[in-house]
Amino acid sequence: MLVLDHLTVSAATLSEGVAWVEAALGVSMAGGGQHAQMGTHNRLLSVGDVYVEVIAIDPSAKDPEVQRWFDLNRFNGHARLTNWVARCDDLAAEVACSPAGVGVPVALQRGDYRWLMAVPADGRLPFGGAFPALIEWQGKLHPARTLPDAGVRLEALEISHPEADVLRVALNGRLADRRLVISQGPLALRARFATPYGERHLA
Repeated sequence: MLVLDHLTVSAATLSEGVAWVEAALGVSMAGGGQHAQMGTHNRLLSVGDVYVEVIAIDPSAKDPEVQRWFDLNRFNGHARLTNWVARCDDLAAEVACSPAGVGVPVALQRGDYRWLMAVPADGRLPFGGAFPALIEWQGKLHPARTLPDAGVRLEALEISHPEADVLRVALNGRLADRRLVISQGPLALRARFATPYGERHLA
């Protein structure tokens, strides 16, 4: 089984991505750090049982020997919601029943956080990023439980895709979350949040 874990905002620079999220949601991000193996860095925001991650290429890091995750090597344009991540208890088993190209399990860590993640060889997740990246946390430590509560809650993750029916089949029986809505249309991700300042969105 898969569980909605976090949402990923890609940005050309970390400061640009953080500024965009903070302006959109009206709250400050916290935490985060560097991913030496991927040459990236991030900042985080708890939104209840999940969290929002802003991620960008770390200009101070050495270029990795592999393609960066979330297709960051090819990212351009303004900061935006590009991906979502689902966690599981058996990453190898979930990879085996996922669409081709979801990636192979890689052991990663940042500070005290340790996890296994399926990283695609070319950095590109199936369905143009509409299929989730898969993660298996090692131990009980999880960002959503350690970040400060900013009073923001995820209400919906809306995914539009030209092959919506195929995407639904790929997730059928594996992830049950009323907040996840998949519809037919051009590729797009949009998240709706309840905040201290009313309804806000990331897209």
